[in-house]
Parts: sequence; structure tokens; C-alpha cells
Amino acid sequence: MAVFPLSGAAQALHETDTAGTRATVLDNVEVVARNVPSNMLSGSPVQAMTHADMQRMGVTDISDALKHFAGIQVRDYGGVGGLKTVSIRGLGAQHTGVSYDGVQIGDAQSGQVDISRFTLDNVSLLYLTIGQQDDIFLSARQYASAGTINIETMRPEWDGKASETNAHLKTGSYGMVNPSLLYARRLGKKLALSAYLSYLHADGAYKFHMMNGNKSIDEKRNNSDIATWRGEFNLAWHITDRQRLAMKAYLFDSKRGLPGGVIYDNTYSAERLTDRNYFVQMAYENDISAKLKLKTAVKYNYSWQRDFDIPASGPTEDRFRQNEVYATTTVMAQPVRHVSVSLAEDFQHNYLSTTLSNCPYPTRNSSFTALAARYKLQNFTATASLLYTHICETVKTGDASKGFHRLSPAFSMLWQPFKENLRLRLSYKDIFRTPTLNDLYYLLIGNTNLRPEKTRQWNIGATWNRRLSTTISYVALTVDGYLGNVTDKIVAVPTMFIWKMMNVGTVHTLGVDVTASTNLQWTADWSTNIVFTYNYMRAEDKTTPNGSTYNHQIAYTPKNAGSAAVMLRCPQEIDLSYNLLYTGTRYTTGYNSRDHHMPAFLDHSISVGKMFRIGRTELTVRASALNLYGRNYEIIRFYPMPGRNYRVSIHYKF
Repeated sequence: MAVFPLSGAAQALHETDTAGTRATVLDNVEVVARNVPSNMLSGSPVQAMTHADMQRMGVTDISDALKHFAGIQVRDYGGVGGLKTVSIRGLGAQHTGVSYDGVQIGDAQSGQVDISRFTLDNVSLLYLTIGQQDDIFLSARQYASAGTINIETMRPEWDGKASETNAHLKTGSYGMVNPSLLYARRLGKKLALSAYLSYLHADGAYKFHMMNGNKSIDEKRNNSDIATWRGEFNLAWHITDRQRLAMKAYLFDSKRGLPGGVIYDNTYSAERLTDRNYFVQMAYENDISAKLKLKTAVKYNYSWQRDFDIPASGPTEDRFRQNEVYATTTVMAQPVRHVSVSLAEDFQHNYLSTTLSNCPYPTRNSSFTALAARYKLQNFTATASLLYTHICETVKTGDASKGFHRLSPAFSMLWQPFKENLRLRLSYKDIFRTPTLNDLYYLLIGNTNLRPEKTRQWNIGATWNRRLSTTISYVALTVDGYLGNVTDKIVAVPTMFIWKMMNVGTVHTLGVDVTASTNLQWTADWSTNIVFTYNYMRAEDKTTPNGSTYNHQIAYTPKNAGSAAVMLRCPQEIDLSYNLLYTGTRYTTGYNSRDHHMPAFLDHSISVGKMFRIGRTELTVRASALNLYGRNYEIIRFYPMPGRNYRVSIHYKF
């Protein structure tokens, strides 16, 4: 967050006349803005989108935005309410951290976060970091992932008004209706509050066409409806010029059908999922001096899930309840010029109870300690960190795991060798994922003897940006090559009578991420933004040299993927955008046979928007056409995606 005086017409002007010269003196006004991370200036890859970027691109949800980041694979089970998880560079969703307004979100039961829980309406900044971050003023848990998706919500923007309201209405194909309201109010000079509420409903009954062997299937998606409430309440208190306190309460309540895979032309599914998630968090920051900073946060999270199904064997109902308590404190100091150091300590308590038979009711207590340092010159930055993780567990019945403890080092360097805006970077991260509570304790498949799944990542890259002319006002290019390996990979393995979670996998990855962007300023009213990403990745199984899957690409990991977006800004505050997503061929299992092959696909979308200014209010209307080719491609085998569909949104800001 940056707070600084602004010289602009945001406050009343005081006019004086001195020696015959008319002078205009502006009052200072406090502006609250986000620091947008720069991929050009980072020792590790960083990719970011602001709310304005996402609006211009016409993306409809967070998963659509993330698909435009290089190195990302989004597993999407289709439909408006389909589950969506994110894997970074083929490591798996359990290695991806998610931070919401600076506090980590986790799921000790499954180890992965369903990003369809979040909406774009109240998001001001979305960015992805891979490997070691340059920012060392972090909680210890933010060092504990191979990469992190950071979601930052909107804060009040004060332009002389005491309050501000943002009303959204989205509607579209398959019965989608999505109203939302964001209200912010300033209570004096130091206190502000905001409240957000949204509702999403869709029947999700889209038509699809797919081939199953030689048989053509033309059906309508079944059991794909959703009804979701989301709510937030935020309170921000600027205690003094150096102290800030922020509080958040969050609510998520969702009822949806899980449509299941279309196997042998059977579209029937009756599985229903109910999710309830509530959390409260409080964060405090204190700039004690110019060289010493402190921040601390506490959080309580409650989640409840009901999974109901009617298979051929008869109805089943399972319920899961998780409680989490989390606390973190970080201190950062600058002991000498150019050097900053930080120390972070986190504690996390997790408890899981289920209605499954023989539930052991596991409790997990985790401690994270991170020591980090940064050395920064005008043309060189070096960052290093060391994370210590200690985890112990208890159960009410049965045997508990022996616990886990490990040191995890990481570093990054950024060097600008010439006056040209060319920078070289190198980073390394050694990190692991702890076995989830499902991996350890779920029915007979769980295995309390599991070891952590370890990964080591190397990244070497270059960034370049320049203003070429008045018309080509900005060109930016990044190229990052990476090498990684995963050992003790946790997978389900068939034993004599049952499947069991085991440490049996080894995966080597080799790849390159490329991003490019430019801005063409044709006239004062006409401009074009072009953004391009490309990812090449070999992620091969190296478990058994003579095994059937040795040197085969791992499941659901394309070797080639990319995206492009062209945004045209026109007079009269009209903008148009065209988006392209490409995913190459891949396989449904680690055995790369023709039977498991999935074809490549392209997804084209267009969007047009127009803003109307009515006094001090703004009305924005936008229409989008998604998946223009209308192909029911599959990201996950037997889960066809919607064909051509349409969205219309109205946003009124007053």
C-alpha cells in the first residue's frame, strides 16, 4: 500500500495572488493505491492483472484471468459452478498457495483451493509469483509454496465523496444471473468500512457434442446447477500515520450439482455438494521507524461440506467439518544501507471431523519460521530465505503420523548489466508439500507413513522493456527457462486388495515461459494493447527406468500452451477485446498411449464495453461472446466444456 500526497484537483483550491502572479495551492490529499508487482524488476517470475486490465480483457472469473498467465494449468470441470484448481509448472494443485488480502487460504483436508469460490467483482489486483519473492515482508506460510496466487480486494477510493457504491448485474447463457453490491463508506479521516454481497444462480444445462469411441453423443449437461452466496465485511482503521488495522469477515454458501463424467454416453449424475465457509481475520501493521516494521495477523476459519449421492448401490451422505486457527508475526529491519532482513513466525491449528466410518478425528499443529534477507543496489538485487517447518499430529482413534520437519532454502538474483533495460535473473527454491489429511487418514486408502512430496526448482531468465517511439509507447518481453524435479511424489497405488497412498513418483520438468506485451498509442483517443504468453514444458515420469511410463509426459500436462489478448480502446470510452487460449495435446494418464490421448484446442472470445458518465457517476455496459467456435472441448476427460455462450454485464458506480 502506498500513501502519498497528490497534486491534483481532488480537493478545494486555495487561490492567492502574489506580485501580480496568480498561484494555485493544492491541499494534500491521501491516496490509497496498490503496489502492482513488476515482472521486469523481479528476481523470480511475477505476473499481474489489475481490475482495469481484467475489465478491458473481458474475463469473467478468476480462472479465466489465470489462464492468461504463463506456466499455469487450470483444471476446470466445466460449467458455471464447476470445480477449478490451479497447477504451476506441472507440480500439482497442492503446491499452489492462495493468499487473500495477505493471509493464506488453505485446506488441510485436500491440500488444494477451489478458486471458483472467489469472484472478480471486488478484486482490485490478481498476481502470481513463482519461486522466491523479492518482497521479504511476508508471513512464513507465504514462503511455503512453490508458487502463490495473490488476490487483493478493493479498498475505498476517496475522491471527495463520503461513500461509494458499485452495483453489478451479470446475466448470460444457461440461466446465469449474478447480481452483486459493493458499498464503501468513510467514517471520519481515519476509519473506513466496506460491505460486499453477491448471488450467483445458473442451471448449467448446456448442450454438448462429443465422441465416445465411434459413437456420437449429443446431449444436455445434467446436474450442473449452482446457487451461491458470497459476502464480505471490511473495516480499515488508519490509527496513526504509521499504524494500520484491517479486519475482514467472509461468508461463502454454495449448493451445486456435480455433473460427473460422460462415460459410455451415460450423462446421469445425482451427486450434490454443499459448501459453507466462514472466516474472520485481522491484520495490524506498524512502521515503527524508517528502518523497522512490524505486522501481525490472526485468523479463524470454519468450513463445512456435505457430499450427497445416489449411486446404484443406494444413497450416500458424507459430511466434513474443518476448523483452523492461524496467527503470524513478521518483523523487518534495515540494519545497514542496502540490506534488509526479516523474521516471520506462524502457527496454525487444524482439526478435521467427518461422518465417515472409523474417522480418526485428526488434529494438526504446524509451526513455520522464516528468516529472509535482501541486498538491493540500483542495478542488482539478491534475496535469500530459509524456512523451517515443524508439524505434529494427534488422532482420537488409530495411529497418527510421526509428524514432519524440514528446512527449505530459496534465493533469487536480479542484475542489470547495461544501461539498457535488460535484466538477467536467477532463482532457486527447495520446497515440499505436506501429505494432506486425506492422504494420511481417509478410510483405507490413507497411509500415515507418507513422507512429504519434495520439489526443487531452478529458474533462469531475462526481462527487457523499452519505449520505442511515440506510437509504440511500451514494449516488454520476458523469457524464463526452468528446471525442476519432484521426488517422493504422493500417488494412489493399487495393492493386493485395495488402493493405498504411497511415495513412489519422481518427475523431472524442463520448460520455458515467454511473455510479451506492447501498447500502441495511435492518437489521444485510440490505443491498442497486445499481450502474449507461451509455455513449453516437458514434465516426464522418471520413477522406474524400465517402467511402462518412464519418460512419458505426466497426466493432463500439455507440452505447449499459450494465450493472446488484443484490447482496442476507442473514442467515446468504448473498448473491444479479443482473447485466445491454446492448450496442446496431452494424456489422461501417465501412460502416453493413443487411447489416453486428448486433442489440442483453441478457445476464442470477444468482448465490447462502453462507459457512460452521468454527472459524478459511471455506468458501464459490456457484452461478451465466449468460445466462439462452439467446440465442447475437454480440459478433463469426459467433462465437456460449454460451447458458444454469451454474457452481458451492467456496472453502475455512484
